[in-house]
Amino acid sequence: MKIVGVTSCSTGIAHTYMAAESIKKAAKKLGYAVKVETQGSIGIENRLSSKEILEADLVIFAADLPVREVERFSKVKVYECSTEAFIKNADKALKEAIASIQ
Repeated sequence: MKIVGVTSCSTGIAHTYMAAESIKKAAKKLGYAVKVETQGSIGIENRLSSKEILEADLVIFAADLPVREVERFSKVKVYECSTEAFIKNADKALKEAIASIQ
């Protein structure tokens, strides 16, 4: 399974990056390929390409603010939650995200 995600929090600092790391760790634990774009206070980092978005089996928005350039995701189904969902219990949040696409 290929997973891509976008994280963003209200201050664009800690929770943005904590959620990104949590998504990556949970996905890798299950053996899934994963890439996470962060939309923090310094802008978009690790930008997802159109190809990566379209090829993903699961797209996660762990965001407390609206995702920037959201039109890039118009052709895919997105699982949305807060950054806190992945920070508090990444394994549970990832299982819920996977269940949403099955």
